Order: sequence, then C-alpha cells, then structure tokens
Amino acid sequence: MKNIKDLANQFYKYQGFLYKLFLFAICTFSIVYFFPKGVQFKYNFTKNQVWQYEDYYAPFNFALYKSDEQIEKEKKNIKEEHIPYFKVDFLIWNNFQEQLDKSFSNLPDSLPRNTIEALYKTTSTFFEDAYQIGVVENKINYEETQLVFLKKGNLISEGLYGDFYIRKNLRNLFIKELQDKNLQQYEDLLFEHIDKIQANTSYDKAFTEQELNKKLSQISYTEGLVKEGEKIISSGELVDARIHKKLSSLAEEFKRKNISKDQYIYVSLGYSLLVALALFILFLFIKLYRPHIYENNNKLTFIFFNILLVVGLSILTLEISSDYIYIVPICILPLTLKVFFDARLGLFTHVITLLILGLIVPNSYEFMFLHIIAGIVSILIISELYKRANLFIAVGRITLTYLFTYLAFNLIQETSLQQISYENLIYFGINGIGLLFIQPLIYGYEKAFGLISDLSLLELSDTNSKLLKKLSEVAPGTFHHSLNVANLAEASANEIKANSLLVRVGALYHDIGKMKNPYYFTENQNTNVNPHDENSPKESAEIIIKHRLHGIEIAKKQNLPDRIIDFIRTHHGTTTVYFFYKKAQEENEGHVNKTDFQYPGPLPFSKETAILMMCDAVEAASKSLKEPTAKIIDQFVEKIIDKQIEEKQFLNADITFKEIESIKKVLKSKLKNIYHLRIEYPE
Repeated sequence: MKNIKDLANQFYKYQGFLYKLFLFAICTFSIVYFFPKGVQFKYNFTKNQVWQYEDYYAPFNFALYKSDEQIEKEKKNIKEEHIPYFKVDFLIWNNFQEQLDKSFSNLPDSLPRNTIEALYKTTSTFFEDAYQIGVVENKINYEETQLVFLKKGNLISEGLYGDFYIRKNLRNLFIKELQDKNLQQYEDLLFEHIDKIQANTSYDKAFTEQELNKKLSQISYTEGLVKEGEKIISSGELVDARIHKKLSSLAEEFKRKNISKDQYIYVSLGYSLLVALALFILFLFIKLYRPHIYENNNKLTFIFFNILLVVGLSILTLEISSDYIYIVPICILPLTLKVFFDARLGLFTHVITLLILGLIVPNSYEFMFLHIIAGIVSILIISELYKRANLFIAVGRITLTYLFTYLAFNLIQETSLQQISYENLIYFGINGIGLLFIQPLIYGYEKAFGLISDLSLLELSDTNSKLLKKLSEVAPGTFHHSLNVANLAEASANEIKANSLLVRVGALYHDIGKMKNPYYFTENQNTNVNPHDENSPKESAEIIIKHRLHGIEIAKKQNLPDRIIDFIRTHHGTTTVYFFYKKAQEENEGHVNKTDFQYPGPLPFSKETAILMMCDAVEAASKSLKEPTAKIIDQFVEKIIDKQIEEKQFLNADITFKEIESIKKVLKSKLKNIYHLRIEYPE
C-alpha cells in the first residue's frame, strides 16, 4: 500500500514532465506516421546550378519522364485538334417525308399536274439535301471551317461545321429556292408544313468527350530510357535542362519504387530521429528562453497543435498533388504564435516546422527559402492584427514577397520569364486569401485554449462593458483610479516597447475586487465616516489584502482571461499594507507579525505586470501630495519605485534597470502634467 502511495506521489510530482514527454512522443509519431515512405533521392540539385557532388551514374534502368509543361502542351494540342461528333436522327427526315407526301396529296385538284410535280420535286430535293448535310437547332462555338464527324447509325462521315443549316433559317432559304424556280406564289400552300421543320443533327457531347478522354489516356508520360551505368553528370558540370530532366526522372523513380519491409522500418526510423531532433530543439528553446510557456502545458499543447495542423495540411496537399503545395498558408503559423506569444517564438517555431516539411516536399531548398523569407516578412510587418486594414495590407505584402522570391528563383532556373509556371503565381494568391482566415482561427483558439489576443483585449478595454460599468457604479473612486493607472501604464509600456494594450486592460480590471467592500477604500469614501475606525489594524489590513482574492473570484466568474487575472494576482506582489502595519506597531509597541500585513504574492513575472505594480503604487500614493512641485514629484516617484526594488518585487520580471528608469521618467512627466498649476490671473 505504501509503495502504491509513493508511486502516486511520484507520478503527481512529475506529471508535468510526463505530459510533455507524451506530447513530444505523440507529435513525433503523428508526423512520421503520415509522412510518405518512399526512398528519397539523396542529392539536391537545382536547374542552371553547378553539380557539387562526385560524378554520378545511373544506379538502374529508368525512363525519362516528360515535364509537366510537355504533358500540358500535348493535352492542349489533343484538345485543340480533337474533332467533335454530331449525331444524325434519320427518323426526323422520314417523318418529314411522310408529312410532305400527305400535304401534297391534299393539294387542290385545280392546280396543274406539272406545277404540283415541280413544286413537290423542289420541296423534297431542298429538304432532303438539307437533312443530308445536317440541320442544327442553334450554332455553337465552333469555327465555320471546323471539321466534324457525323454519326449516321454505324457509319461516320466527315463534314464542315459551317455547312450545317440552322433550323430557323431554312424557311427563308426555301422561299429563295421557290423564287429561283418561279414557284413563290405557292408558298402559302406549304406555310404550315415548313414551320414544323425539326433539327435532325445535334452535338454528341458524351461521345465527343469519351473519344477525347481515350486520346488523353494514351499520352505517354515518358520519353526515352537511361540505362544502368550510364553517366548522368560530372562533378562541377552545370545542371542544364537535359540533365535536370534525367535527375528529376531518377528522383521520381526513387519515390515510386516499392520498398521492402526492412527498408520501410529504416526509413521510418530515420524520419523519426530527424523529426524528434527538430521538436526537441523547439522544446529546448522554449524551456531556456520562454520558461513561463514551458511550465504551462496548455500553451505547449497549443504550439504543437499548430505545428501538427500545418504539417498535416501540407501532407494532405502533397497526397493530392505536389503542384498545389504553395496553396497551403504556412505563414499562418508564425502569425498565430506572434498574436498569442511573441515574434521570436513564432519565427523559431516556423523555421522548425519548415525543417520538418523540407524532408518530404519537392525542391526543398526553394520551398524553405520562400517560406522562411515570407515568415520573416509576416513577423516584421504585421502589428495590431485586430485592425482589419492592417491585416489586408500585411497579407498583400506577404503575397508580393512570395511572388518576388518565386520569380527570382525561376529566373535562375529557367533564364527566361516565358518559361515561368504562372499557375504557381495563382497558388500564391490563394495562399494569401487563406491567410485572411487567421482572425476567425484566432477566435476559435481563444475559446478552445483559453488564450487571449489583441482583438479580445480591445473588446475588454471598452469601459462600457458590463463589469467596468458596474465598477464605476459600485466603486466610482476605484474606477477613476483604474483609469488613471491605465493611462500611466499604457504610456510606460509604449516607452519600453512592452504590450501597451495588455497592460492597459490589466490596469482597468486590477482592482475589481474592491467592489466587495468599496467603502473600506479611501477613494470611495465621500463622508467623514471611516469604517476602519471600528476595526483593529490587523482586521483592516485583512480586508484590504482580500480585495486581491475577491478580484480573482469576480474575474473567474466573468470569464476574464488568465493573462488579465495575472494582473489582479500580482499588482501588489508581496508588499505590506504599510499604514495599518505602522499603526499596529504603535498600538502594540512594535510586537507585530509582519506577514499579517503582507500581500501573499505572487511577484510580477513580466514587464507588463511590473509596469502595473509601479503605476498603481505611484498613482495611489500621489493622492497624498499636498502642494506638489517638480522636485517633490521627482523625489516621490523615485522613493516609491526604489522601495519596490529594495523589496525585490521585480525579481521574477524580465525588466531591466534601464527600462525602470525610463518608466520613472514617464511617471514623473505624467504626474507633473496632472498636478500642473495654472498661473493666477488678476481679478
């Protein structure tokens, strides 16, 4: 029983580490499992670049594969030269012939016999010739000289599309024929019959496409053969178009080769080692340079989920066709991580992901170069993503970066703009459109992982929100104090390049716990009655200290993000409620337990939480200044912040002394503006 309890204690102690180990293993397995397992060609080569390896000979017989451009050209030629098929309905002519005979049998007996015979012969001959050539309902999009095939039962004959008669034009043509034979006066006798003429020839789309597909399926995707042992390229030789085709064909042949079970195991093992190494480096980076993220399993899960998402989309696209690989909006990864964390982590994760994808994508160097450059641009140029205009401008610049870099690569490889595959330029445009979906994606991530973005911070900064409105009604003095602190903190954050929007929102909510007992805080007291007069110093200090705990409870009930709750937790650090501590010392002649008058912490752990602590203390204490002057304000700010430094309140925050000095200057300047006295005008 004791051993089981010890084991449970050990598991509880190391559960964080075990989860990270599980996360690492599941990510490695998931990526490698879905990787294509063909044998990789071990050499990298680029068109119009020098072959940097030893002389290379064909390891086995292989066919030369035609380029995509050749295949497309052949398909285009077949489509352009393909002859359309039209089917002829004999039944329509037979019916017409019967109707014609019936009509002539009903002609008046008063007509001369030779006139009836001439009229019948003219009519029958005209329509028989028309139906033999073909009568169509309407013209379709073919040239007049287009050769066509006519399907007449089991027989197929040739004709020209321009020879077809259009049904609605037959009446006028027939009338002209009657005029030529001086029979136009008998037109009315045949009027009803002529108007019932039907088209007997129609485009046979199904058969035409069937024959076209048959021709397309007969296209050969290879041209020529390279025999085993044949020299492909010499060391230092330029990879021209001919050699590039041989090397590309060989690489494709390696990919298509079936591998044995042993080879499959070795390939999988190799991929596993490389992917594990890349992910381990990312873990190491986060542990060393972002320890607060490393300790948060939720944030780690979020990072690796995004890696799996990008890798998964890329693998799925490769399964469909490697031609579409540039459609995948890979830059959404660094952008997302920048929004929730920081630019450096976003870029590092982006590079690690590209190293993993570089194992399986074609033209891996070009692929990685393109996406690394685009990733750097996306990190550098996108700020304030919550502004829609900024997002559209940034996506436009990223797309232009893709296009510019791709064109540069193709100029090297093809030495001509005419040979560039413009389809890829369209794919980059689709890629840019995909990047626009980052905003709904961010919203989903916030709900799923409990994270917060600038867009949510902007919403929380609205002072008309339900919680802040309640604060202004229940504790108006505290609300006014929070606004002042928010202004001071925002200016300070801007000065040292911290997250000004985050610290502003944190400042607005940092004292919401005072709504529990608002009149125990001097800023909310509007009478001479002080409720602390009835309490001992220890009881008063306990009420004051509890506003932090009450604030956390309210924030959680209102579903405020953890990053905002952090400001409520840390804005007093482990400082002392000094007024009541000194009062207790006076009453008890110095025999007082200091911890009873001390906030429980934790200490501020970021620049933003440290800024709030300084601004909160300075703004609150500044209310005690009676007749402030520039010198008094300077000394006052120095005294407040130096005391916090002396008490080691910023020990866990990544803030430097230089940055603290910059914050002091901002606070001094702001307080001087607040307390600036106007000159007295004479009466």
